[in-house]
Amino acid sequence: MSEINREAVAHLAQLAHIEMTAEELDKMAGELDVIVDSIKSVSEVAGGDVPATSHPIPLTNVFREDVPGPTLTNEQALSGAPEAEDGLFKVPAILDEE
Repeated sequence: MSEINREAVAHLAQLAHIEMTAEELDKMAGELDVIVDSIKSVSEVAGGDVPATSHPIPLTNVFREDVPGPTLTNEQALSGAPEAEDGLFKVPAILDEE
């Protein structure tokens, strides 16, 4: 078995500011332990002759070539904006920074 135990999960939950009950800690420790062991067993099977992959089927880019086309002027882009200032969209602040 791996090193995932209740104390490790409690520590990670504290770092992430996640409140967890004792039952949730026990359940999560068991689930994470199974996940880590599963990954470990797959890593042991994959030898040097097995290429690393993120997907079982090779993927290709299906997007078209990026070709510049007609663009809006600054005035056209801002014409539907609720607020604009100095040629830019004006939006409410989302952070309490000065």
